[in-house]
Amino acid sequence: MADRDEIDYGPLAGLIGRWRGDEGMDVSPEPDETEYNPYYETLVATGAGDVDNAEEQNLAVVHYQQIVSRRSNNKVFHNESGYWSWDAQRQLVILSLAIPRGVSLVAGGHAREVSGGFEIVVEADLHSSEWPISQSPFMQQKAKTVHFQRTVTIQDGRLTYSQTTDLEIYGHPFAHTDQNSLVPE
Repeated sequence: MADRDEIDYGPLAGLIGRWRGDEGMDVSPEPDETEYNPYYETLVATGAGDVDNAEEQNLAVVHYQQIVSRRSNNKVFHNESGYWSWDAQRQLVILSLAIPRGVSLVAGGHAREVSGGFEIVVEADLHSSEWPISQSPFMQQKAKTVHFQRTVTIQDGRLTYSQTTDLEIYGHPFAHTDQNSLVPE
């Protein structure tokens, strides 16, 4: 393991820090309608060093925690923690996350340079053997996640993201979306 100050976090380097955003919009399903929830959040990302896998893969790892609260009542409605990993040899970005609703996933994708920063896109799918989604029996029955995609852009001192979580809920498919723009705290 290298000294954390010597780690090449690649496109993940810009994630490291404390971020705050109050422009969030959550579009979520309700039994008979779609709900729109403006939100604010804090995202804390810390360089966690590097990890060797089976003496063949070296990952630079960033640990994060995201706390999201509704603007209407200031209550937390999403608490997510996980790891972003960068495999420089394969030019691969990996996101592993868990939420306390009984859903975890491992998403994979790539980063590309954009003017003044990077754009990262990762995806996971319920039926993927490479980038799987795991969920509790309750969630599989009541609110099954079938696909997940997150796009993060770190550019000019801002972190913006959009994500779509495709669900099977209330007897039909629903594209649950979230997006926000954050600045350093």
